[in-house]
Amino acid sequence: MSEQGTTAAEQVAFLGTGLLGGNFVRALRRRGVPVRCWNRSPEKARALASTGAVACDDPADAVRGAARVHLALSDDAAVDDVLDRICPGLAPGAILVDHTTTSPAGTIARAARWEALGVPFQHAPVFMGPQNALEGTGLMLASGPRARFEALAPALAPMTGRLEWLGPQVDRAAALKLVGNCFLMAMSAGLVDALALGKSLGVPPAEAGALFELFNPGTTVPARVKRILAARHDRPSWTLDMARKDARLMTEAAGPGAAALMLLPVIAAAMDRAIGEGLGGQDWMVISRGVTG
Repeated sequence: MSEQGTTAAEQVAFLGTGLLGGNFVRALRRRGVPVRCWNRSPEKARALASTGAVACDDPADAVRGAARVHLALSDDAAVDDVLDRICPGLAPGAILVDHTTTSPAGTIARAARWEALGVPFQHAPVFMGPQNALEGTGLMLASGPRARFEALAPALAPMTGRLEWLGPQVDRAAALKLVGNCFLMAMSAGLVDALALGKSLGVPPAEAGALFELFNPGTTVPARVKRILAARHDRPSWTLDMARKDARLMTEAAGPGAAALMLLPVIAAAMDRAIGEGLGGQDWMVISRGVTG
């Protein structure tokens, strides 16, 4: 089977035209790429007809003649279901490119199954929102055979701001997409806690949020990762005892509003466990010892 990336003149199929997939189709059409598309809710695919994309009621019809088949669906079950349905229309030499956030185990099984059928499968999850898909910005991850990635890269690169190959392990991109989403969830929940605390202190949410235009802790993430991995908790920059004191002040200041806090109570409990083990004088990130130890 051929594993060559497609050119702009070659037909592409896009399965799943929700917020992300729909804007991927719009961007492909802006670049003159012929696209046939399908969505489980047909009206979402039909809404793309004005771009020149051909909307199909059956995913097997959408992939007929396509050199590259993209998927942006909801989960593993949806991907497997749709892939089963496209078999009758899949062209010889077509390449499957799945942008869905899926489980690592599901990705391994899916790749093995389709490879055994002679159909190349490339998982390429993204850190992109709808606007990124439209503008070709954001980050697209890929892992698996390097030769396949390099052949697809000319077609994938215009879809994103940055395209990264993470190595030959088929499920590596799937795993790191979950790692990244975990951090995004934790960061957003942390912002909810910060705004809730500010509200309890009489600071309007908009004013509390504006603090992060002056103070951007995001710039310290790489350094914090290195510090956690180094596991040198005996050289504190902020002792666990002092950090726990601040957490207590936050909880007391929140008062009745403490019930709205999502992460702080969990962090405080982890601190208390470490202090109970006699680690209060160490760097507060000693609470990460279960990850690095």
